[in-house]
Amino acid sequence: MGCPCGVQFYAPDEFIAENVFKAVFAEVDRLDRYYTNYSASSFTAAINRSAGDKAGIIVDPDTATLLDYAQQCTIISDGLFDITAGTLRRAWVFEGKNPTLPSQESLEKLLTLVGWEKVKWENPRFTLPKKGMMIDFGGIVKEYAADAAEKICRSMGIYHGFIDMGGDIKIIGPHIDGRPWVIGVNNPRKPGEEIATIRLEAGAIATSGDYERSIKIDGKTYSHILNPKTGWPVKGISSVTVVADHCLIAGSLTTISFLKGPKEGVEWLKDFNLPFFCADQSGIPIGLKTFECSMLNTSDLKIE
Repeated sequence: MGCPCGVQFYAPDEFIAENVFKAVFAEVDRLDRYYTNYSASSFTAAINRSAGDKAGIIVDPDTATLLDYAQQCTIISDGLFDITAGTLRRAWVFEGKNPTLPSQESLEKLLTLVGWEKVKWENPRFTLPKKGMMIDFGGIVKEYAADAAEKICRSMGIYHGFIDMGGDIKIIGPHIDGRPWVIGVNNPRKPGEEIATIRLEAGAIATSGDYERSIKIDGKTYSHILNPKTGWPVKGISSVTVVADHCLIAGSLTTISFLKGPKEGVEWLKDFNLPFFCADQSGIPIGLKTFECSMLNTSDLKIE
């Protein structure tokens, strides 16, 4: 999944705990291997190799679910959430030393291969019509895996715990004594510090930020979250956190609002009636919405 992942839960005994852990690990590992863009043997790689083939490729039910969801995200985001933007990774490298900015010419060439409206999706056949097109499930599969892992735990009799996929968290249930889990959200501009703590007994929380995967060139930070219409990283915002029933929903909402920017993103999130907050480029909170419950502890936040 490209990030530290873990699971914490209460179990009756060590034997059951070990079996639950193995089942969760196996499912997350399966999804990681199946959808990664970093292996030629993944199904994502097979989809991308089919680009330019008018016959397309037949996909399995899990992949069909992800494609349907990705399509809906593209629609509600007015094209800002677009898994075909994966091809832009050919210009942007967020790993390694001495990073450089891509040329505008190279980005414009790649942008001709970006756009969900270019694909043909008729379940179970998915077609990337232009050679060189790519998809990237990275924006949703980690959260999808968190939700899947929670279902496995509950199916095996585990009702108290949480799944953590690099800070995107799905709650299985509260502590065994009923206490909520206290989850810290990283300060995007002060490593090691928390900008907020969130208390959850159920549901999920996800955060999109420019501090986990980014590059710094000439003193400027460039986020790994790329605008599929311009090819450039989003500016003006450093972090978005959303609480929702499912990790997949929370994660996609954070990404879309991040792509929309600090002003439009905050206004857009308000329509969903979910707890959230954002931080601007300097890490200062710029928007906040919360319910009256103890989901969100904002006592230490200064909201402008």
